[in-house]
Amino acid sequence: QVQLVESGGGLVQAGGSLRLSCAASGRTFSTYTMAWFRQVPGKEREFVAAHTWSGDSTYYTDSVKGRFIISRDNAKNTVYLQMNDLKPEDTAVYYCAAGSYRRGQYPYWGRGTQVTVSS
Repeated sequence: QVQLVESGGGLVQAGGSLRLSCAASGRTFSTYTMAWFRQVPGKEREFVAAHTWSGDSTYYTDSVKGRFIISRDNAKNTVYLQMNDLKPEDTAVYYCAAGSYRRGQYPYWGRGTQVTVSS
């Protein structure tokens, strides 16, 4: 089965940048859509960005468009989330997931990495 491990989270001041990484192992990495979600305690998990395995298509939630960039390196089995101009409202636990964007199904999840943006 696919295993995902996030890294790169931490504490950053508003306006700063951070790059999250998600290393995958197990099933063939390039066949899955890779996505990032985030969650604040007490709220539902929110979709952030996705990168499909075919066609190099990317998708973003409106609140991060122009600030975040998702990319992937299939040779390294790694997906990245470059976060720029961070805002306090970006504070959350960020999770990477593998699955199907078209079907809206993500059976594989990492454990999450904390991102805290100070005001």
